[in-house]
Amino acid sequence: MHSALDQRDTLLSAWRTNNRVTVFLVEHLPDELWGARVPGAPRRTVRMIAGHIHNARCMWIKTLGKEHGITVPPAVDRRKVEPKQLIAALGRSSRGIISLLTLGFDRGGTIPVSSSYTWRNLPLDVGHVLTYFVAHEGHHRGQIVMLARQLDYRLPVEVTGGLWHFAKRARESRS
Repeated sequence: MHSALDQRDTLLSAWRTNNRVTVFLVEHLPDELWGARVPGAPRRTVRMIAGHIHNARCMWIKTLGKEHGITVPPAVDRRKVEPKQLIAALGRSSRGIISLLTLGFDRGGTIPVSSSYTWRNLPLDVGHVLTYFVAHEGHHRGQIVMLARQLDYRLPVEVTGGLWHFAKRARESRS
């Protein structure tokens, strides 16, 4: 049986691994793919999808955490952000998500309701919040991998397979 402290450490570690998987993908995207337009949505680019991941984190930190004293990292310009800038920004927003989850742990396992949380469609217990964040990022990582294939920038198996090497990504997230 796991204690509450073990669960906190386990779930925060899971978030760090998720962040490392997202950063790993951004680190390995070819420059030509970064600015490639999304078929059927020519005003959107791979860069914009990648930037959205960080900006969505910032929006959730602002919505759920700002009122409780959590610092909201600045958003990135999805039209102009470069991979190195985004990687640094993902580090900042990851720390914000950790602060948000920690707030929930410190409040008995649930993030306290804030006045700006009007959607009310996401249960605010730490498990549901973490699951939502991880699912959101996994969805967009999958979009980027699929777009790479559709646009003939097929990513090497070391990259696509590396997205699933959670033990390795977990070790990297601790270093």
